[in-house]
Amino acid sequence: QVQLVESGGGLVQAGSSLRLSCVASGRTSRTYAVTWFRQAPGKEREFVATIRFSNDQTYYDDSVEGRFTISRDNAKNTVYLHMNSLNSEDTAVYYCSSELVNWGRGTQVTVSS
Repeated sequence: QVQLVESGGGLVQAGSSLRLSCVASGRTSRTYAVTWFRQAPGKEREFVATIRFSNDQTYYDDSVEGRFTISRDNAKNTVYLHMNSLNSEDTAVYYCSSELVNWGRGTQVTVSS
């Protein structure tokens, strides 16, 4: 079992940046990929970005490509989501997941225009 805890969310103005963190604990040696999702009020949870641990290959949803960067720090068991040029459509609760099995409780990001 892997436990995930997200942090770094907050209230920011449009055009600002934030860095979200996803810290893993437990049986992290069996983690092969971590994915960030987000869920806006009244909408379904949607894919944001993923990173594969085997080769650090990354994938992004078109809506965040070029603005968001996913990265990881093995020594800290942490995956980051660097978010730049935030806009109101990025407002959501952001979740991280490993293998789509383990999930954190989310961190709220609110972007004011």
